Amino acid sequence: MRAVLTVIGKDKVGIVAGVSQSLAILNINIVDMTQTIMQDYFTMMMILDMDKQTSFDYIRQELDKTGQQLGVKISIQNEEIFNAMHKLG
Repeated sequence: MRAVLTVIGKDKVGIVAGVSQSLAILNINIVDMTQTIMQDYFTMMMILDMDKQTSFDYIRQELDKTGQQLGVKISIQNEEIFNAMHKLG
């Protein structure tokens, strides 16, 4: 299963490392990633490949903990749901 992950928050050292480390612990592969800093705000979007056996709720809870530790908002959605919600036309 693929998922879309977004991270938004005030820029500071360690955000990419912290999110990547949490994903590695959860055995989730980063397929693609883009990031930018807009004024003082860090934004990142990732496409992830994850095992269907892993509970999506558990992953969300663990990423919420990571977001709290890093002071950022982390959101994750199934890629199919994300695409349906953002389809143009």
